[in-house]
Amino acid sequence: MTTQETQNAQKAHYEAIHDAYEAHYYDGPSMAYRHRFIYRPLLEGINLENASVADLACGSGHNSLALRSYFPSITTTGYDISEAACRDYRIHTGGDAHLIDLTLPTQAAQVHDAALIIGGLHHCVADLKTTLKNVAGMVRPGGHFLMMEPNDDFFLSAVRRIWYKKDRWFEADTEEALKHSELAALGAPYFVPEKVMYVGGPAFYLILNSLITRVPLGAKPALSSVLFPVESAYNRLPGKGAFAVFLARWRRTDVPA
Repeated sequence: MTTQETQNAQKAHYEAIHDAYEAHYYDGPSMAYRHRFIYRPLLEGINLENASVADLACGSGHNSLALRSYFPSITTTGYDISEAACRDYRIHTGGDAHLIDLTLPTQAAQVHDAALIIGGLHHCVADLKTTLKNVAGMVRPGGHFLMMEPNDDFFLSAVRRIWYKKDRWFEADTEEALKHSELAALGAPYFVPEKVMYVGGPAFYLILNSLITRVPLGAKPALSSVLFPVESAYNRLPGKGAFAVFLARWRRTDVPA
């Protein structure tokens, strides 16, 4: 698949699933999951007050709004491959948003103190090296790059690859799980990993990913009250093979991108 075909497939897929995705990934239980198991661990030990943050693969801006709840003085800017997403981002956040394909070489229009991407890098497998160089150009030296991505060291990764190909909610030709160690090697010399955590158990699939596991929205509030304590215990397991995703925080070096 050519780069242009990849770009078109990603846009088409996003727009086809937009409404269902919004309903399942940003409802109350899903946002509670994000705060407890994604945002807080990623943000622990970092202060983004008065910072400028690039929200990559921004969608409708829910991650930016979450960041503002932790750091009221933060300024967020959205970046997405879909013009519809950029439009929704502007509407929902009141902030600016830019159309961008991170897999294509680009010159950063703005340099930020940090960048955040939640489940977006694994859609950039057509050219991850270029993607990470582009991100480096958007983050000042000493700034941070925060991410959550599917973990290809997960013991069920082979099953997940089959699932990607069979399920209509995925665009299998343009997305795949990632190994943090390989991703970090591609990000060098522009980034140095500061923190990596492996998380994601039953609640990750049944609450955050209720769309693909076909859990009814109405069942999620009661289900989350049972599963969140289980998830907390599950995330204390050692190693990385048991976990669906990794969280990582990288520091930008002073090497020009």
